[in-house]
Amino acid sequence: MSTTTTDYAQGFATLSEEVSLDRLPLRGALPDWLEGTLLRTGPARWEIGASTLTHWFDGLAMLHAFSFAGGEVSYANRFLASRARQAADAAGRQVYGEFATDPCRSIFQRVHALFRPQATDNGNVNVARLGERFVALTETPMAVEFDPATLATLGFPRWAPGHVTTAHPHADRASGEAINYTTRLGPSATYRVYGLSAPGAQPRAIATVPARPAAYMHSFGLSERFVVLAEFPLVLHPRDLVLGRAPFADCFAWEPERGTILTVVDRRDGTVRGRFGTDPFFAFHHINAFEQGDRLVVDLCAYADAAIVRSLFLDRLRGEAPRGDGVPDAFLTRCEVDLASGRVELRRLSETPLELPRINYSAVNERSYRWVWGAARGADAPADAFIDRIVKIDVDSGAAATWSQPGCWPGEPVFVAAPEATEEDDGVCLSVVLDGGRGASFLLVLDARDLSELARAEVPHHIPFGFHGQFARGR
Repeated sequence: MSTTTTDYAQGFATLSEEVSLDRLPLRGALPDWLEGTLLRTGPARWEIGASTLTHWFDGLAMLHAFSFAGGEVSYANRFLASRARQAADAAGRQVYGEFATDPCRSIFQRVHALFRPQATDNGNVNVARLGERFVALTETPMAVEFDPATLATLGFPRWAPGHVTTAHPHADRASGEAINYTTRLGPSATYRVYGLSAPGAQPRAIATVPARPAAYMHSFGLSERFVVLAEFPLVLHPRDLVLGRAPFADCFAWEPERGTILTVVDRRDGTVRGRFGTDPFFAFHHINAFEQGDRLVVDLCAYADAAIVRSLFLDRLRGEAPRGDGVPDAFLTRCEVDLASGRVELRRLSETPLELPRINYSAVNERSYRWVWGAARGADAPADAFIDRIVKIDVDSGAAATWSQPGCWPGEPVFVAAPEATEEDDGVCLSVVLDGGRGASFLLVLDARDLSELARAEVPHHIPFGFHGQFARGR
């Protein structure tokens, strides 16, 4: 096992300790205006009874809160008391199926789970805010509401009818309504686009679109007028799921001959403006979408294929199995759709890898923009390395700025705009970083304009690598 793998493998080790710390040791100084809480979720426990879950995406969720007040930082974490976790603790084994780890079930139980789903609510992917309520989300329509002050679980509102969804709802600029979609499986699978005003509220139907067949989509695009579903050729074969041939993730097949279909839905009346075909590629994350006359621009973090899914199995990430060619890189890629002719042009905007992208969402989502922040693996990193730097990419020129430190592995940089900001990049980026040398994590605060370090708040233990979070002001 290489030194690089040994160091970052700690980011995939279970964290069992729940803590509440009033003040973290702080190096540097925070901006006077930074007041609020960074709320994050992510997997933190991969062992259940005598078994180990198989994929990074499968770990039981833990909430994390970094609170900023008076120039100081406090920290707390707490396991999400999801039904999936409660059932696992009670049974001493996995009960709910996760992304790539499925409990041993009969065919009857699998059919029941598919068409009358006992869907996992292990909200380890993202957190979302609707009004004053917060929920933890995964890729099923089951949300878990939690208290942002105590991180205590409050309830289990159903998000929307369906079987599979995204943990990346968009916020409608005018109403604040959450926009998302679910995939409903069955003999005639469909994508159902909807709006939601509050957790547990009746969803507002926007559109129903046939799925031919259902594709795995982790996120989607939203412009002022359109919802954009990028249907990659990673497609589901439900029969394999029902017959117990494989867990959920293994029931998808990469079929590049299908190409990628950009399904564009007019969110004003639910009509399908078109299904526009282009070359095969894969992406977890959309970055932004906007219109320029009869052109629709859709930016994503694009991979050449879906090999990234298999590279994130836990034994590889922990260095317990050969890692093959390592973790593939994604790149900032633009899909330009001519809505009149149907022509799609794919263009890479930067040669700097990019994942876990963030923009100044409230200012530029659905609009032309210039800056995107994210995390990446450096070009000079070993083949078996993991994400080792934060990047800021100029969408116009492709130029990139970076932050990195030897032996440190950062996560998603959450952009927080400065009050009264007049520039798109006036603010800070907040990232949870594993310090391999110290064997513990810290919260990094960067100036979003040039990625210079402003401060870091040190946590006394490691925080397992997670996925996404949101900043709530004034908490």
